Amino acid sequence: MTTTYTSYQLISSDLQTSLKRVSEQPDVKRETEYYLEKIGDVKSIDDFFADTRLYNYVMKAHGLEDMAYAKAFMRKVLTEGVDNKDAFANQLTDTRYKALAESLNFARHGEVATLMESAQKGMVDKYTRQTLEISAGEDNTGVRLALYFERMAPSITSGYSIIADDAIAQVVRTALQLPAEFAATDIDRQAAYYEDVLKLDEFKDPSKVGKFLERFTSMWELENPTGGVDSLSTFQPSGLIGISTDLLLSINNLKLGGR
Repeated sequence: MTTTYTSYQLISSDLQTSLKRVSEQPDVKRETEYYLEKIGDVKSIDDFFADTRLYNYVMKAHGLEDMAYAKAFMRKVLTEGVDNKDAFANQLTDTRYKALAESLNFARHGEVATLMESAQKGMVDKYTRQTLEISAGEDNTGVRLALYFERMAPSITSGYSIIADDAIAQVVRTALQLPAEFAATDIDRQAAYYEDVLKLDEFKDPSKVGKFLERFTSMWELENPTGGVDSLSTFQPSGLIGISTDLLLSINNLKLGGR
C-alpha cells in the first residue's frame, strides 16, 4: 500500500502537473470556464450574490463551502473588506474570510474588483488547488492535511496562528506526538509551547517544511494505519472571535439581500 508520505510526494514533487491534471477534469474545466466568462460582468456585491454558481465557485476556492448558506454573513465580510482593522473579516480568527475579501475586494476597488488579477487567475488557481487537496483527501486525509500545511506554512508567524487553524494544528500536534487533549488546554500555554519547541521561521523554507511533513506523515501512518479519519470537522470554517452561534444565525437572517 502506498504510504501517506509517498502519496503526498507524488503530488507535491510535480505540483504543476498535478494542478494541470485537475484543471482538465470535465467538471472543473466547466465551472472555471463559466467563472471566467461571467465574473468580469459582475460590478457589485449585489451582482455577485445574484449568481449562485459564481458565488459557490468563490466559496470553494477559499475552502468555505460549508459557509455557503450564510450569504448575509459573507455579504458583511465583502462589504467591509480588509483595509480597516475593525473590519468584520479582520475580527475572525479563520483567515479564509480575510483571504476571500482580499481576492474579491469590492470595498477597495468597487466595480472593477472582478477585473483584478486576484479575482481572475488568482481565483482560478485557488479553486484548482482546493479541488486537488479535496480529491487527495478522499483517499487519505493525511495527504490532504500535508498539502494544506505545505500551502499555508509561510503564514505561520506565532503559536496562536497554529491554534487558529484546526488543520494546521492537527498537523503540528501529530508531528509532535501531542495527544488530542492538548487542544483543550489553556490557549496561551499552547501558543507558548509551540513557539518554544518549533522554529517558526523555518516554515518559510520549503525544504524545512518538507522535512516537517515527512515527520508528520510518519506519525500519521502510525496513528491512522488505514489512511484517514473524518476530515470534515478539521476543514470546516471555524474560529470566529466573539461570534456566538446565535449571532451567526442572526447575521445570516438579516434582510440584506443575502437570501
